[in-house]
Amino acid sequence: MGIKSVMNTDRLYWLGRYSERVYTTLNLFSRSFDALIEQYGGDHRKFCASLEIPDVYPDKDAFIDNYAFSLDDPNSIVSNLYRAYDNAIELREEIGSETLSFIQMAIYEMNNAKKSDAPLLHFQKITDAILAFWGCVDDQIDDENTRNIIKIGKRIERIDLYARLRKDRTAIKRDVNRLAGRISRTDLIYSQEGLQKLKDLTDAPELDYPEIIHVVESLVEC
Repeated sequence: MGIKSVMNTDRLYWLGRYSERVYTTLNLFSRSFDALIEQYGGDHRKFCASLEIPDVYPDKDAFIDNYAFSLDDPNSIVSNLYRAYDNAIELREEIGSETLSFIQMAIYEMNNAKKSDAPLLHFQKITDAILAFWGCVDDQIDDENTRNIIKIGKRIERIDLYARLRKDRTAIKRDVNRLAGRISRTDLIYSQEGLQKLKDLTDAPELDYPEIIHVVESLVEC
């Protein structure tokens, strides 16, 4: 592969990962939002612990503002959304303007959410835009390898997050099976041994969540 092809493969993979990261963490944050804004409800420390991100927030008000909207916070939802956007912009020729437009729409709604007294409405619109983006990947991108690399990034990120969130076996195994069925149809460099280990881990009597995270994070050379 040429340098441009290698760079684009990397961008496609991370576009998939960042878009999934926004989708899953935003849904988790939205479900926690009402409890967090109550005077005696919610605990942002539990939220941080569930995602294994550093708790750098002095209180829950700072958490609500910074985790959702601060570009200075590398773990924030908006930071990950802009990372998805930066990759999508560079891939305009590969993914098409219509597919890109849904990431742009998500950015627009995130900016609206920051100014709104009712951000949950805009959070739902961001979720809808990410879902539409994935639908457009299937419908508008003709090249199978391009589609599959984005989807591999999405699956790897979801398995990683689901393991951190201690999701049940059914949820994780479903995405491992989907990952296994698609990754061989790409030009990604990945560990076949690691893929088999991932399958074995989801079949084990007890799920070893830290090991699942370790294996899935080292599966693809990107």
